[in-house]
Amino acid sequence: MAEEITVKAGQALERILTLELVRVTERAAVASASLRGRGDEKAADKAAVDAMRRELNRLPIAGRIVIGEGERDEAPMLFIGEEVGTGKGPAVDIAVDPLEGTTLCAKDMPGSIAVMAMAEGGTLLYAPDVYMEKIAIGPGYPKGTIDIDASPEDNIHSLAKAKGVKPSEIAALILDRPRHAAIIEAVRRTGAAVQLITDGDVAGVIHTTNPDETGVDIYLGTGGAPEGVLAAAALRCIGGEMYTRLILDTEEKRERAKKMGISDPKKIYTITDMVRGDCLIAATGVTTGNLLKGVKYDKGVVKTHTVVMRSATGTVRWIEAEHRDLSKFHLG
Repeated sequence: MAEEITVKAGQALERILTLELVRVTERAAVASASLRGRGDEKAADKAAVDAMRRELNRLPIAGRIVIGEGERDEAPMLFIGEEVGTGKGPAVDIAVDPLEGTTLCAKDMPGSIAVMAMAEGGTLLYAPDVYMEKIAIGPGYPKGTIDIDASPEDNIHSLAKAKGVKPSEIAALILDRPRHAAIIEAVRRTGAAVQLITDGDVAGVIHTTNPDETGVDIYLGTGGAPEGVLAAAALRCIGGEMYTRLILDTEEKRERAKKMGISDPKKIYTITDMVRGDCLIAATGVTTGNLLKGVKYDKGVVKTHTVVMRSATGTVRWIEAEHRDLSKFHLG
């Protein structure tokens, strides 16, 4: 006789919310995918935001957005401090990027995703929308293999030693920005390969967790602080090492950070500093990339590809779904 499955009372909602999170990112991905290649970043972003907000407000949670999006580029946003959900359920912190890689979607280029994380209330870093330094590797290495204050050369050599390979067998993922020219040059001096991306550093950090599939061993560079917290949530679930530091290079930024409870502007954040409690994270592909397949429209069917992870169990689920009730996507 098959063993009976039991779910503890404290786990029931979390198990239910795992699938609900998938529904949220699926809706956002399908909404933005309908505008792939149209060249309108804000329209694609707005479609994802509207879909994500609509689905979040159906969830049995008392949710608060602590990591929003769009502040820098004045895009539509799920704003920091916004309350979502029915209010009848657990208090949770939510980090969102309804469309990471707006340019990628607008140009129908690989790698755009809809992504969000949910954690116990009060456990996600309340980070201002500024840039942050980031360095990350996947699981399986001794703690201290990388150091945010070490040179790119030293980090590549340290990682190669820990992996048991030559530096020439290491691949680094870096955002293709003028500010990263020195880092790119330093990495290449070691003999390591550099993979440049135009956008999407949440997916970029997640790539380090599976180098055999993605070809990425380490992530280096500066990017948005909100994306850094989302990436940390993924590593909290899968394992790995990540260090970040906020770039608070003006008095206005330092004051803004202080109002959000950040007293040490030079603090180095670890994964557990950014995501202190149990968390869930889901990401659905919008355009096909190394991590996820993009949304596919077929005859009367929409196909989606999602990864969902939970830190408490270390479970990673890959979900390929076929949707036949297309009215739920509100595509008009």
